[in-house]
Amino acid sequence: MLKVLRLINRFNLGGPTHNAAYLSRYLSPKYETLLIGGAKSDSEDSSEFILENLGLKAQVIPEMKREINWADDRSAYKKVKQLIKEFKPDIVHTHAAKAGAIGRLAAHNLGVKGIVHTFHGHVFHSYFGPVQTQVFRQIEKYLASKSSAIVAISDRQKEELTQIYRIASQGKTHVIPLGFDLLKFTTDQKKKREFFRKEWFIKDDEMVVSIVGRLVPIKNHELFLRSIAAVLKNSKAKIRALIVGDGESRIHLEKLCKELKLEITSDKNVSAPITFTSWIQDVDYVYAGSDIITLTSLNEGTPVSLIEAQAAGKPIVSTKVGGIENIVEEGKSALLCNSNDLDSFTKNLSTLIENDQKRQQFGNNGAHVLKSFHYSRLAADMETLYDNILGL
Repeated sequence: MLKVLRLINRFNLGGPTHNAAYLSRYLSPKYETLLIGGAKSDSEDSSEFILENLGLKAQVIPEMKREINWADDRSAYKKVKQLIKEFKPDIVHTHAAKAGAIGRLAAHNLGVKGIVHTFHGHVFHSYFGPVQTQVFRQIEKYLASKSSAIVAISDRQKEELTQIYRIASQGKTHVIPLGFDLLKFTTDQKKKREFFRKEWFIKDDEMVVSIVGRLVPIKNHELFLRSIAAVLKNSKAKIRALIVGDGESRIHLEKLCKELKLEITSDKNVSAPITFTSWIQDVDYVYAGSDIITLTSLNEGTPVSLIEAQAAGKPIVSTKVGGIENIVEEGKSALLCNSNDLDSFTKNLSTLIENDQKRQQFGNNGAHVLKSFHYSRLAADMETLYDNILGL
C-alpha cells in the first residue's frame, strides 16, 4: 500500500481543512493517509467536527501555529521529521504556507520521493509590506524548487503563481479545484430557512444579506459595513445584515458600526440592522435563511462560502479577487466588482436587493458548482497526480 502524509496549517474552519479532510477520506484504498495539523488560534472556531463527521482521526502538533515563532517552528519541524521517519510516506502533501514550509523542508531533507504542495491562497499582495512580501516570495520559490508538484486551486491562482509572481513553472503547477459534499446545502431548504429565521428573530418580510468568514483585515468587512450603511439610506426594503464568523477584527468592526450609526446586536432575540452571530457550525442553515451572500476580500484563493452559497441557490455579490472568477459565473450567478470599490459593490448589492426576479435567476444559476466542486472529482484528480509522480 502506498502512503500519503498530509500536513495542514491548523484545524480551523476554512477551505484547507475541507480539502485535506475529503482527500484523506475519499482517496482510493491503495493510498493510506496520515493526517497531521497544527492547532487553531484562540480567535478561530475548531474544524474538528468536520473530521469527526467523516470518521477521520488526525494528529495535532501544538507548536505549528499561524504566527512565526522560531522556537515553535523548530519544534514542529523536528516532530514532522520524526513522523516522516516513522510513517515512511511515498508522498508528503502540504496545505497552506506554514505547513508547506515545515513539511516540504522535512520531506526534502529525508529524501521523500513525492513532495506536493497546495496553495489555498497566497500572501503575495494585501497582507504585508513590500519587503516582507518579497522575502515570502523568495522562500516560496525555493520551496517550489524542492517540490515534485504545485497544486493551484483555480486557473487564476495558477496564473498568479506561474506568470505574475513566478513561484513555479507552468509544467510543475497543476490546477485541481476544491471538492466538497454539497448535498446538505440543497436539501430541506424551506424547513431550514424557517428555523434559522425564527432562531435569529428575522421577520418574513426582511431581506437578509450575509457575509460568512473570519473577521480579519484581509476579508475587508469594512467594505461590507459601509455598503450596508449606504444601501439602508437609499432602499425602502427591510434589510438585515448578518456577519457570520469571528476573529481579531471584531472590535474594530463594532466601532465602525457606531461611526456609521448602524445599530448592532449579537442577541438572537433582538432585531437590528447588523447582527454579529459569531461562528455557526451548521452553515447550511445560514444560507437557507439568507437572501444574498456577499464577500468583500482583498485577496482570496477559492472561498468556500461562495461555493456553498451557490449550492444553496443564493445569489452572490463579491469583489473580483483571486479565484473567485473561476467559481462563480459573472453576470449569471454573481455580480462582481474590483477590490475595495465601495460604489460598485453598493450598486451591485442594491441591484439584487431591488430585483426579486434577478435574485431568483442568479440563485438558480449557481447549481453548476454541484458537479464542478464535488469531492469525488477532487479525489480522482489528486490520485492521478500522485500516480504520475510515483510513475504508476
